[in-house]
Amino acid sequence: MPADMNDYFKKSGGSGKGSQQPPEPPEFIKNIGEKSWLIYLVLAIVGIIFFTKPFVIINEGERGIMVTTGKYEPHALEPGLHFVIPIIQRIILVDTKVRIINYKSIDKMISDGRSRDEGIQTKSPITVLDKRGLPVTIELTVQYQLNKMYASQTISTWGVSWEEKIINPVVRDIVRNVVGAYEAESLPIKRNEIAKLIDTNIRTKVDSLENKPVHLQSVQLREIILPVKVKEQIERVQVAKQEVERAQQEVERAKQVAFQKAEAARGEAEAKKIRAEGIASATLIEAEATAKANDLIANSLTVNLLNLEQIKVQGEFNKALQTNTDAKIFLTPGGSTPNIWVDMKQDPRTKTSADEVK
Repeated sequence: MPADMNDYFKKSGGSGKGSQQPPEPPEFIKNIGEKSWLIYLVLAIVGIIFFTKPFVIINEGERGIMVTTGKYEPHALEPGLHFVIPIIQRIILVDTKVRIINYKSIDKMISDGRSRDEGIQTKSPITVLDKRGLPVTIELTVQYQLNKMYASQTISTWGVSWEEKIINPVVRDIVRNVVGAYEAESLPIKRNEIAKLIDTNIRTKVDSLENKPVHLQSVQLREIILPVKVKEQIERVQVAKQEVERAQQEVERAKQVAFQKAEAARGEAEAKKIRAEGIASATLIEAEATAKANDLIANSLTVNLLNLEQIKVQGEFNKALQTNTDAKIFLTPGGSTPNIWVDMKQDPRTKTSADEVK
């Protein structure tokens, strides 16, 4: 083949497909190939960070317990970003928000529907034997909070399941001791007293633990569930008490009515007495006035005054005798009393009748 033809095929790449040459790669790809070790290094570092995760983010309401080669650091980590040495160090996150344990029946557990993730636990109610050995069920709610200051010591001593080792056994033990000292019938009546004793004893027990690991917020006695026979007996006693109270109310009402009547009668008697005393007092005053007047009159009478009065009366008699000649006059000895005049003149009709009889 001529030389010029060979040059032509070299330039044009030939007419066959097998003789086609691939295009040359761009310049930046050639550079990547030269620095591929750097890319592999970066990817390796990212992979190590992703899988080992040498940092922890602590949120509000949490504390971090740093553990270095199995040893707990004495001070808990505050919220924020914290780095650790993989394999050598790790951080245990603990919840320091207020937590709740509800001791209640299974039916109420299902209807509640709240989970442990919300800081609320639900446990079975506490069954207690009363003073006579009768079973009683107690439902209550306990609110508590991990002591932030001693969180590391608490986790180091009690572990991450510290609630099951501190709160739950203490609550159940105290409730059994307190309620077991009462008879079942008296529990509803002494509910407030029992609730106070349970709260006080649980606080005392928890506070007596080393470093005071838990702040107890509240202990609320929710319900006291009695045996059916005890409930029926209490209901019968309540009905009997209501009947007695009703009878006492009737007696009191009757006493009040009788008292009101007695008071009314007493008031009427007092009024009559006051009226009688008033009349007697008035009569006495009148009598005293009359007696005093008589005394004054008696003291004012003299011999000359009596003589004068006798003269006046005698003059009246004299006038009467002038018109009535049939009158008789009786003279009183001594002259101290006026003469008595008797009219002896008869009625003409009477005289006529007497004459006819004769």
